[in-house]
Parts: sequence; C-alpha cells; structure tokens
Amino acid sequence: AYSMQKTPFAMLSRALCMQRGRVIVINLPGSKKAATENWEGLEPVLAHAVSMMAGGGHE
Repeated sequence: AYSMQKTPFAMLSRALCMQRGRVIVINLPGSKKAATENWEGLEPVLAHAVSMMAGGGHE
C-alpha cells in the first residue's frame, strides 16, 4: 500500500514480507530507487514486528 502512493505500477510488484521462525524475510524491489522508497515505508514498523515476534502485545 505504501508503494502505491509512489507509483501505480507497484501493484505489479512481487514484494514480500514474512516471518519464518525467528527471522523476518523482506523482499525489496530490484531498483535502488524502488528499494529505498519501500524501505522508507517499512522501517517505521520493523520495531513493532520484532516486538510482536518476541511476545509483545499490541499497544
């Protein structure tokens, strides 16, 4: 959803974020610009994701 604010072509992306065991797997786009833009949207929520994986609750 974040990348859709940047370009309508984002809907064609095969981007993926998932948890596999105790690891967060993040698949970013191949271009430097797109990867940077996606990281900007992802970075603020990573601390919450790590907290949830460690057993934290929703705030």
